[in-house]
Amino acid sequence: LQLVESGGALVQTGGSLNLSCSASGAGFEDYVIGWVRQAPGKEREGVSCIVTERSGLHYAASAKGRFTISRDKAKRIVYLQMNSMKPEDTAVYYCAAGTNVRLRLTDQQTMCILEDFDSWGQGTKVTVYS
Repeated sequence: LQLVESGGALVQTGGSLNLSCSASGAGFEDYVIGWVRQAPGKEREGVSCIVTERSGLHYAASAKGRFTISRDKAKRIVYLQMNSMKPEDTAVYYCAAGTNVRLRLTDQQTMCILEDFDSWGQGTKVTVYS
């Protein structure tokens, strides 16, 4: 699966952005899709991932209540709607996909294991200023 992200921009604290991940290749509906971010000088962090539309939506603790992941199968796009944005959301956001992606459960969150994703986009930059 090939992935292309778009929608990154400069946004003020409290603002919103809607990132898009366009997929090409066979089997889009069979893939687990995730959004992963990497801030300067920090490790990659799973933000959200979609396993199944009914009950398989997962969010990082930092994203819960502010971000929403969704998938449009007809358009082959996965979205990440980000609201109430904060300066700490500043990062390059990557879309990732895999067919055998496990979940890691902690006290704070359930998140897809990043190492299980085998397709990655090039990233889109998000900067939140105060």
